[in-house]
Amino acid sequence: MIQIIRTSIFLLFASITFTAVAGEPNDSDPSGTPGISSTKPSDGISVQVDDVYLVPYTETIPGTDVTFEMVPIPGGTFLLGSSTQEAGHRPDEGPQIAVDVSPMWIGQYEVTQREYREFEFLYHVFYQIDKETGKQIDSENDDGVTAPTPLYSPRYVYEYGRGPEFPAVSMTQYAAQQYTKWLGGLTKRQYRLPSEAEWEYACRAGSKGRFCCPDNEIENYAWFFDNAPKDGFSTVGKKRPNAFGLHDMHGNVGEWTVNAYTKDGYQWLEKTKEKPFDPIDTIRWPEQIYPCVVRGGDVYSKVNHIRSAARLESTPQWQDEDPGLPQSPWWQSSGPAKTVGFRLARSYRPLIDQEITKFWDHTCKIIHEDVAYSILNGRGRIGLIDENLLPAVEAEKRVTLYYQLKRAKELKKRRESRPGAEE
Repeated sequence: MIQIIRTSIFLLFASITFTAVAGEPNDSDPSGTPGISSTKPSDGISVQVDDVYLVPYTETIPGTDVTFEMVPIPGGTFLLGSSTQEAGHRPDEGPQIAVDVSPMWIGQYEVTQREYREFEFLYHVFYQIDKETGKQIDSENDDGVTAPTPLYSPRYVYEYGRGPEFPAVSMTQYAAQQYTKWLGGLTKRQYRLPSEAEWEYACRAGSKGRFCCPDNEIENYAWFFDNAPKDGFSTVGKKRPNAFGLHDMHGNVGEWTVNAYTKDGYQWLEKTKEKPFDPIDTIRWPEQIYPCVVRGGDVYSKVNHIRSAARLESTPQWQDEDPGLPQSPWWQSSGPAKTVGFRLARSYRPLIDQEITKFWDHTCKIIHEDVAYSILNGRGRIGLIDENLLPAVEAEKRVTLYYQLKRAKELKKRRESRPGAEE
């Protein structure tokens, strides 16, 4: 039985032609496109753009029963950063810059462990494909998606919250980007990380204060140091949503943006004459692995560190407990990294290929060198993604389930054979 399934995987992949997914025309076609309605809904959130309405929608990860929610947010102009008069202000949050954000969708919740687990499973699928075909895709293949190595100890990685509805955490910025590339390949929609400006605009939801809500109501909207759950962060969506319908933008776990961290804040933008800025023009694309920008604060942050404008820079110390050389391009092991996750963004109008490629494939050359070395040495896998992959994934899941059941039966048989087991 197992050999039949393995052979079917090989035959399937021998006949597949894979295609890269960038700007897909159906993303801007209102007919049958998730999140777009030709008529205004009678109730609920909707955002009018041109002659259509952006509406909330539920996306199912193809080939699974795992779903996630996307919420439309209206376009508008806001001031990125905080003023020097704001309580808790830091120099890296200024000077304030006007940014003009276009209508888009943002994940209602942080990406959960249930969702991220489907991405992690790719490692086993790609491994089996390489084994059966005797070939491996070149790590320099621009269409390829890398799958992270299996977790050595899930209990350690998720020590502050483990379960399907808890946020996925501890992934690197690069791994979060590869997740969105994988998801984009399956759905043919440009899911990606938000830019810093998009994230802050979505967090504020029209507020010009420190938070998305009045200061004295922040405990109703956020998990942070003052009201942290006993064991760590919370399952998603337990606090009130902001005015855009987004949960946990403040606290719970920090969230990756695509930006490199700039110690001098937005001074490099202040010198530019064209204002207000497009969010993509405010991105400082990373040239090094560290530091990059995490937003929102986490369950252990003090209240000043979960403000809408607060920025957290990643550091090499986030991988102090990783003994590998090079250290994992996909996982981080230490300190704040264990409470850092991400949420999805999707533009209404598809980005051009050069733009979406930067969101999906890290712009730091060192990352790609580390990935190539890791894959060459059996740490991590690379493959191509589109809907034709799904039958192979399903076949590999059946194999995995077979071995899990077989192992469970063996353990049960051992327990029953022990002296005194029938008593």
